[in-house]
Amino acid sequence: MPKIPLSWLAESVSLAPETTPEEVATALARVGLEEEGIHGPGVKGPLVVGRVMSLVKEQQSNGKTINYCRVDVGSHNDPAGPGHKPDHKVDYPSSKGIVCGARNFVEGDYVVVVLPGAELPGPFPISGRKTYGHWSDGMICSSRELGLGDDHDGIIVLQSPSGESAEWGGYGDAELTPGQDAIALLGMDESTIEINVTPDRGYCFSVRGVAREYAHATGASFTDPAGIDVTGEAGTGFEIRLEDQAPVRGRVGCDRFVARIVRGFDPAAPTPTWMRGRLEAAGMRSISLAVDVTNYVMLELGQPLHAYDLATVTAPIVVRRAVPGESIVTLDDATRVLDGEDLLITDSEGGHAHRPIGIAGVMGGALTEVSATTTDVLLEGAHFDPITVARTARRHRLGSEASRRFERAVDTQLPPVAVQRAANLLAELGGGTIEAVYTDVADVAPVAPIEMDADFPARIVGVPYTTDQVVDSLTQVGCRVEKDGGVLIVTPPTWRADLEGPINLVEEVARLQGYEGLPSVLPIAPPGRGYTHSQIVRKSVARSLAEAGLTQVLTYPFISEKRLDELMLPEDDQRRDVVRLANPLSAEMPLMRPALIATLADAVRVNLGRGSQSVAVYETGRAYLSRLVGDIPATYSGTSITPDDVERLNEAIPGQVRRVGGIMAGHRVEAGWNGPAVDWAWTDAMAMVERVERACGVVLEILPDVPEGSGRISTAPFHPGRVAMYCLDGEIVGAAGELHPKVCENLGLPARTVAFELLLDPMIAESEGVLVTASPVSQQVLAKEDFAFVVPVSVAAGDLTEAVIAAGDGLVEDARVFDVFTGPQVGEGRKSLAINVRMRDADHTLTAEEVLAVREAIIAAAGEKFGAVLR
Repeated sequence: MPKIPLSWLAESVSLAPETTPEEVATALARVGLEEEGIHGPGVKGPLVVGRVMSLVKEQQSNGKTINYCRVDVGSHNDPAGPGHKPDHKVDYPSSKGIVCGARNFVEGDYVVVVLPGAELPGPFPISGRKTYGHWSDGMICSSRELGLGDDHDGIIVLQSPSGESAEWGGYGDAELTPGQDAIALLGMDESTIEINVTPDRGYCFSVRGVAREYAHATGASFTDPAGIDVTGEAGTGFEIRLEDQAPVRGRVGCDRFVARIVRGFDPAAPTPTWMRGRLEAAGMRSISLAVDVTNYVMLELGQPLHAYDLATVTAPIVVRRAVPGESIVTLDDATRVLDGEDLLITDSEGGHAHRPIGIAGVMGGALTEVSATTTDVLLEGAHFDPITVARTARRHRLGSEASRRFERAVDTQLPPVAVQRAANLLAELGGGTIEAVYTDVADVAPVAPIEMDADFPARIVGVPYTTDQVVDSLTQVGCRVEKDGGVLIVTPPTWRADLEGPINLVEEVARLQGYEGLPSVLPIAPPGRGYTHSQIVRKSVARSLAEAGLTQVLTYPFISEKRLDELMLPEDDQRRDVVRLANPLSAEMPLMRPALIATLADAVRVNLGRGSQSVAVYETGRAYLSRLVGDIPATYSGTSITPDDVERLNEAIPGQVRRVGGIMAGHRVEAGWNGPAVDWAWTDAMAMVERVERACGVVLEILPDVPEGSGRISTAPFHPGRVAMYCLDGEIVGAAGELHPKVCENLGLPARTVAFELLLDPMIAESEGVLVTASPVSQQVLAKEDFAFVVPVSVAAGDLTEAVIAAGDGLVEDARVFDVFTGPQVGEGRKSLAINVRMRDADHTLTAEEVLAVREAIIAAAGEKFGAVLR
C-alpha cells in the first residue's frame, strides 16, 4: 500500500494551505481510494537548532571520554549562571548544558537538539537527567535517533564554523538561528496518507496517480510531473535487443526498453535531506544517491527504474526468456534457479547473450549493481508484461516495489520520461553528464478504442447521466472521446490498461460523478424462489448440532505432512491420497485436508490451551482427495481464458463432497450442586449422527466394523472397539466414536475424546424430492411387552431389534434395548439383551389374543434368525 507525503502530493495538485490529511483522505475516498492510515511526524515536542558555545572533553573513570557542552538554543535557554559540576563552578551565558559522547563536532557547529518534554521515534520520551557529574538538559541528535537513517557514528552537524556542512548537505549557506524549529527544517513535519489500492488501479502506486485522483475528486488543478521534455535524440545509444521470440501464453514479455547513460557521476555525492526524508516517509530506506534517485522517480511517476554500473555491463543488453535451470545472484545476494517462463535482462559478456544481470520487472542482479566506485551509470526504464512479472515474482517468492507496480500494469509511455527525470536528478545532485543519444526500443501496440452507447452508463447504473456528463467524466480520466451519433468511441489513456470494455467505462463514469449520488434500491426477490433443498438441509444440520451444545467453527483446510501419521491412517488408506499444493501459504502445511477431523483437532487444542476445560465444536465444509482431481489443462486456447477453458478446468477439478464433523472433549455436563460432571462418551458422538440423520431426513445403517470390499477404508482415527460405521445405500458415509488413545496423544487432545464425521452431499441427495409427512398421533391404547433374549455375543442389538419390529407385522411401533447382561448365568460366549416392545394398532385397541400372537411371532423370529432363547 503506497504512502503519499502531503508535501510531495502538493507539488502535483493544488492543496490549500489549511487542508488537513483527513480532508485529503476523505476526498480520495470519494473516487475509490480507501485510506488505510494517516501518519504524522515521528518527533513530538521541541526539536531545535542549537549552536555549540563551548565543549569540554572529560575522561571518565571507565575510560570513556564525554563532552560537556553549553549549547545556545535561543528562547529555550536557561538563564546565565554557574555550571553544574560540583567540584568547580564556572559562569556560563544563557544556554543549555548537555552531555554528549560524539566526537564529530566542535565549538561553533550548528547541531540538532531535542529538549525535555519531546518524544523521539520509538517512542522515546526525553527528560533532563544527572549523568557523568553534570545535569544534561536534552540531547544532541544523530540521524538514527531521529529516524532519518541508520547512521549512529556521530551527531548531525548542520553547519560548521568554516561554512561547510557535514553529510547533511543543503545547510552550508543557510542562515540558521539557535532555537529555530528543526522539525520543519529537516522535513520531519510531514504527514503521510497510506492508501489501499485495488489491483485495477496500479497507476495510484505513485504520487502522480494519486494527485490525478485528488484532482478528479475536488476539481483542484493538476500538474503532471511526467510533463517534462525528453532531451537528446533517440538513436544508437547503448544497444538493446528484445528477443522474446517465443511469447509464453501468447504474451510478449517486454515491448519497450529505454536506456540512457550518465557519465562522470560522483559516487560519494550524498542524497539530499529532502529526498531522503520523502523516501523514508514513503516507506523506503535511503541507500545511495543513484539508487535513491531511481526509487524517488518510481514513487513519483509510477515507473520502476534500474541503475547499472556501466563499467560492469557489456553491450548489447538482450531481453530474453530464461533457459530452465540457469541461475542468477540477485541484489539480495540470493542465488535463484530460473524457470523457462522467467523474463531476464542479460548482457553480452564474451559476445553471447548468456549472462543474466536482472530478473525483468522483479529485481536486478548483484554483478552489475552500482557501488561506491560507480562513475558511469546506465539507466533502464522498460515496460514488462504484467502477468509475466506477477508469475515470476510469485514463483520465486520475490515481491518487490518494482514487481508490485509492473504486475498492475505501468504506463507504456512513461519509460523515456522517467529515465529523463532520473538522469536530470543524477546530473543535478551527483554532477553527472547526460549523453545526448539514448536508446528507445519500442514495439508497443496501440490502445484499442472501445465503442459504447452514450446511454449505456445510465442503463447500467440506474442514474440518468447525460451524454455530456459521460463524455466529461471519461475525458477527465484521460480518455479521448469521439461521437458517432449515439455511439461513443473511447480511446483509454496509456496509464489505464484496466479499461478494456464498456463496463469498465461505466465504472469510471459512476466513480467521477459520485457514488454518493447512486440511489439505494432494495432488490425485489422474484416470487417462487427461496433456499434450495441443499441449503435448507445444511442449515437444519447446523442448527441441530448447535442446539445440542456444539459450537460451529471454520478452520483452514491446510495440514502438515505429519498429520496423516498423527491420525494413524494406514499406508493403504484412501485418505492418504492427499492434494499437495504447488504454492502453499505455509511451507509447514503443504497438504489439503482429507477429513474435517484433521483440522478440527487444532481448533480444540487451541481452545483447551487458552483455559477451556471442555470443548465441543463442529464444522461443515469440504475435504480433498487427489483421486477426485482430473487432469488440469497445461495450456489455454488463446491469450485469455475462454469459456471452453473454464469448462475444462471445471472438469479437471470437480466439486468436493460436503462433510460435517465434530469433536467433543471434556465434560458434557459440568459438575454442580445437583451432581458430578458427566464426560462426553462415544455414544454421544453417535447421538450427534442421529441428529444429522433427522435433519437430513434419512436413515443410516450402522455397521459394527468396516465391511469387506469397502475399498481402502479403515476405522482410523477411531478406537477400533468404540466406533460405529455408517452406510447409505451400501456405501460408507461416515463414522462416530471415541478417538484412538494414541491419536489423542499425537494431537494433544484429552483422553477419551470423541468425534464424528459424515458425508453430507449423499444424504442431502437421498432426501431430495422426498415428501416429509407428519405421523398422526394415535388415540389407541399402547400395549407393552418386555423380552430378555439370550443370544451369541456376536449378535448386534440393532439387528435383533429390527427383527423384532419386522416380526410384529406392522403392530410393533417401537423396540428398544434397555439392558445388556453377560455372566455365567447366561453361559460363555452369550449375552442377554432385554428389549422393551411397544405395540399399537391405528384403528382399535389390541386384544389380549393379538398381543399374545405378536409375542409368539417375535420369539419365533428371534429364535430362527439368531438362535435366541428367552431367559
